[in-house]
Amino acid sequence: MRLIWVGKTKNEHLRALVDEYVKRIERFARCEIVHVREGTRGANEREVLASEERHLLGAVGADARMVLLDVEGRSWSSHDLAKYVEEWQVRGAKDLAFVVGGHYGVSEAVRQRANQSWSLSRLTLTHEMARVVVVEQLYRAFTIIRGLPYQK
Repeated sequence: MRLIWVGKTKNEHLRALVDEYVKRIERFARCEIVHVREGTRGANEREVLASEERHLLGAVGADARMVLLDVEGRSWSSHDLAKYVEEWQVRGAKDLAFVVGGHYGVSEAVRQRANQSWSLSRLTLTHEMARVVVVEQLYRAFTIIRGLPYQK
C-alpha cells in the first residue's frame, strides 16, 4: 500500500500522528509514504496541476489500484472502507495507492486515472489533516477486518 501526496507534512504534530498510524498499519500490510514534489511556486494553477500530475501519475504506477481522495468522491463509512480493503486483498490487488492532491487538487488526468474517489468529509480539511484522517481510517479498517477492539 502506498500513500501518495503532494509535498511533505510540515506540522510536526500531524507528521507524528501519520507516522504512528503508518507503524500500526504495518502490523497488517506493507505501507509506504511517497511525497511528490509540489508544483512550482508562482506558477499559475494549470501549470502547477500539470507538474503535479506528472509526479503523481509516475508515483502511482500503471498497475496500481488508485483511490483518489477527492471532495467530489463518495463518502464511505469505516466499515465501507474495511469492506473495500478486504475485497482488494482477496482479489490480490498487489499495489494499492491512496492519493491526496495539492493546494489546487488534481488534474483531470489524475481524476480519470483513479479507480475510485473517496471523500473524507463535506467539511474542508487541510491537506495535512486529511493525511492523518486517511491513515487513521486505514488502520481502523484493518482492525475491523481482523475483529480487533480498536473500532469499538
